[in-house]
Amino acid sequence: MRTRTSDWAVRWTPAPDAPLRLFCVPHSGGGAATFRRWAGYLAPEIEVVAIRLPGRETMFREPAFHHAEEAVPPLLDAVAPLLDRPFAWLGHSMGAVVAFEACRAVGRVADPGLLRRLVVAARPAPHLAGDAPVLHDAPTEEFLAGLDALNGTPAELRADERMLRTFLPTLRADFHIVETYAPGPGPLLECPVSAYGGRGDAVATAEQLAGWSDYTSGPCAVEMFPGAHFFVHEHRELVLDRIAALLAPVREANAR
Repeated sequence: MRTRTSDWAVRWTPAPDAPLRLFCVPHSGGGAATFRRWAGYLAPEIEVVAIRLPGRETMFREPAFHHAEEAVPPLLDAVAPLLDRPFAWLGHSMGAVVAFEACRAVGRVADPGLLRRLVVAARPAPHLAGDAPVLHDAPTEEFLAGLDALNGTPAELRADERMLRTFLPTLRADFHIVETYAPGPGPLLECPVSAYGGRGDAVATAEQLAGWSDYTSGPCAVEMFPGAHFFVHEHRELVLDRIAALLAPVREANAR
């Protein structure tokens, strides 16, 4: 498994003087390109580091992980050189699980005091994952119907049957992460947690998002946005304006 920084961490709009880095982990099947527009929007005050997990984009030939805990050690090894200043992590859906585990383990490769915030989007707290149908090992047509119900598969991928079926092992691995995840024992986070949700998302309700307060000794706030499970992309500028405002006090404190 490759752990080169450039394989795992993509800086679409480099901002070397930014006082804070935001590491962004995508949803199931998503790649670093998911956050390309985010980088330009938040720079130069915040440098977006888009995470590329194995099984997609330039790491397509690398086997995808089936468990978040397996992904975190090589991920942190790869991004360690970028953890040299205050940083925050954001994860969308499946990415929230990976981002959370990365925050729990970041002290292995960096000063945990530099961790300023975790933002989780469209993902219930781990102990409130709900009773949605399990899809990762479902027959192909049932699995694809589940993808369609979430309305997050790119149209060009859904229309290309051959490409879609080639990508299915990665999608199934990602869903395995989501559907089987249970956090192991470990200390509470000390940073604030922001839990974002879409008002039309049945996968992660406000009540389920509020459960993230059980995983930090710091404050935890829930914010709801228009849209459904993919509200972070459907209403990108609204979400990014909120993230910029949320992290502004951190940037100002670092600049002093």
